[in-house]
Formats: sequence, structure tokens, C-alpha cells
Amino acid sequence: MGKSSESSNRLVANNKKAYYDYFIEEKIEAGLVLHGTEVKSLRQGKCSIKESYIQIQNGEVFAINMNITPYEKGNIFNKDPLRPKKLLLHKNEISKLSGQIATKGYTLVPLQVYFKQGKVKIEIGLARGKKNYDKRESIAKRDQERQAQKELKSRNLRF
Repeated sequence: MGKSSESSNRLVANNKKAYYDYFIEEKIEAGLVLHGTEVKSLRQGKCSIKESYIQIQNGEVFAINMNITPYEKGNIFNKDPLRPKKLLLHKNEISKLSGQIATKGYTLVPLQVYFKQGKVKIEIGLARGKKNYDKRESIAKRDQERQAQKELKSRNLRF
């Protein structure tokens, strides 16, 4: 008899700024190598991926600057909150990503951290940087959608 919360994805951290700063070409789900107190801290929702990035070193993938706040009751078992966290990916996925990063000028950014069937997962995106005019286009598009929603809501209220 499993808990219903374990069967669904429970979001821990989201990186909205990544969608603003980058064009996300491809999304990949990876596992995270963590210690016990880090998982307990994540269950409390204490994680930040805003300043973090993904790096490939010696055929392994790491999340750099991913901040997991130390667990309050963890005392000596707590790890450094900013230590590099290893990501679990297949070798062919790693080689494909490293090839795309090297040739096309892409980068890897973390998009969200969540629990899936009791395991901590991170969604990383193969991203290409936006220029300032691209960011202005995104803002204008978002404003247009918001305005259209407002008009639709006001029309529905009249009838």
C-alpha cells in the first residue's frame, strides 16, 4: 500500500528564469545522487536551482551551485549545501549532450527538481541563450496572452 503522493510527481523547485533567459530545445530527466539528510531537506521543499548550472566533467554530469538547505535535525550528517551533485544519466545520453554542447554552442540548465515514485529527479534542458530582443518578444507575447485572457473574462461576465 503506497502513499498517493509517491505515485505522482511532487515539485520541489522550479527554475522559471531559465525559460526567460534561454530557448529550451530538449528536456531530459535525470536522477540525483544525494545523501540522506539532503533528501529529508528536499522533502521539506528546501532547494534552490536559480543560480545553478549543469557541467560535464570526465564523462560524468554534475549540478553545480544547486543549493539544498541543510536539514535542521541532521547535525553532523549534513553535507555542504553547494557541493556538486552528480546526475544519473546513461553513457549514450551523456555523449550526445556533450557533443551538442561542444559543436552547437548550447548549454545545460536545470529546469525543475521533483519526486517521482519516491525518487528525486531533476529535469535538465538543452538550452540556447536568448538575446535581449528575444526577451522583449517573450514579454510582449506574455502581455498579449494576459490581455486576451482579461478580455475573455470580461466578455463572460457580461453574459
